[in-house]
Amino acid sequence: MVCNRIDIWSGHPYDERPQPGFRPVLDTYLLDGAKKRGAVLVLPGGGYSFTSDREGEPIATRFAAAGHHAFVLWYSVAPHRHPQPIADVARALCVIRENASAWNIDPDKIAVIGFSAGGHLASSIAVHWDKEWLTGIPGIRAEWTKPNALLLSYPVISSGPFAHRGSFDCLLGGDAPQEALTLMSSEKQVGAHVPPTFLWHTFADGLVPVENSLLFAQALRKAGVPFELHVYPDGFHGLSTVDAETCTPDVIDPHVGGWMKLAVEWLERLPHMAAAAAGEGEAHAV
Repeated sequence: MVCNRIDIWSGHPYDERPQPGFRPVLDTYLLDGAKKRGAVLVLPGGGYSFTSDREGEPIATRFAAAGHHAFVLWYSVAPHRHPQPIADVARALCVIRENASAWNIDPDKIAVIGFSAGGHLASSIAVHWDKEWLTGIPGIRAEWTKPNALLLSYPVISSGPFAHRGSFDCLLGGDAPQEALTLMSSEKQVGAHVPPTFLWHTFADGLVPVENSLLFAQALRKAGVPFELHVYPDGFHGLSTVDAETCTPDVIDPHVGGWMKLAVEWLERLPHMAAAAAGEGEAHAV
């Protein structure tokens, strides 16, 4: 495995003033060999105030073990504001696709997975990847910014009644206008341009209510975007892999931890699902 740390904005403008000395970096977990593989970009959570180690490398190594190249993006957080975090993700996707040939990556099989506020960021790139305010930033190429698949783990989604207010305060500021809150409420921005999505959450999540995943799934259904949704009855927020690598013994739950196996299987089924969805669309058009 080839592990490197890349300054994603090297050679392009990046404002370090909000966090002096901080620069967003991309950690690589590239599998050896000449086989062309898909890739997974991991976005840890942390309420846009920090990025969680528990949702970084442990996730990347699991996907690598399942046969995917993996990356972890340590993106900008408060006091940086929108659009810097989503610009970091777009730039990371451009770096991955720019190096796809050298890294033996299939550029049409790049998934983004996010956890908690990282899930909000993942959903944000999925709904806003084609916006001019994003693709006009130097270093970002519009044709390279769309994820081919989206995976959301107990995600922050909505700025409405079920919002995790701290995430939106860190991302937009505590006095953000309603227009900005609506723009960043991902369930309100879903359309047919959003990639197929895998979601999981727990009913017992007391920090980011399960309604966040339900609202996004409902929007996907309305837009005709295929999705898979798993809601587990037990488990608090931030479970990550739900095993000894990221959780204390009293929290480990193999049942909830099964989300990873399901997510890998879902990724493997994506070509089949895309073909089935296309066939269904043709049938409806007849």
